Amino acid sequence: MPTPWFVPAHDILRRPGEAKDFGVTVTVPEAFGNAVIGVPEGGELRIDGRLESLHDGILVTAEIAGMVEGECVRCLVAVAEPIEVDFQELFGYPGTSDFDYEVQGDGVDLEQVVRDTVVPALPFQPVCQEDCPGLCPVCGVRLLDYPGHEHEPQADPRWAALGGLAPRTDDELPE
Repeated sequence: MPTPWFVPAHDILRRPGEAKDFGVTVTVPEAFGNAVIGVPEGGELRIDGRLESLHDGILVTAEIAGMVEGECVRCLVAVAEPIEVDFQELFGYPGTSDFDYEVQGDGVDLEQVVRDTVVPALPFQPVCQEDCPGLCPVCGVRLLDYPGHEHEPQADPRWAALGGLAPRTDDELPE
């Protein structure tokens, strides 16, 4: 049974020079991405492209568009942003040669190539806005919500043992 990622190509299989355009919208059955951002389960990806029959297989050229969700690496609020990436990949006919992807039955299954294209294109460190100041290192409050947020200067705990020593006055200094 074909997956939602399957694009039929029966009308151009083993007919070099033939081509056809396609467009599919896939509801992602399982989330994928990196630790901080990715395509959520149930999210939609639109894949528009062209299938071209070659002697070795089917050349797929496509554009992927959708929304990715995650969290800002500075202040941890939810982030959602659009993603658009292109790919071109050859799906070889089974048993002809060593290809990363193969034609399956009478079409191509785009799931793995879409994952292999989208994941490296995700932002490495997504932020809610370019100048996000992050969280207060002392209390953890989000600094965008409290722009004038400050704390009293803290003494370095490594110097706490010296805090009990009384400072000398000029009269007490040796001559």
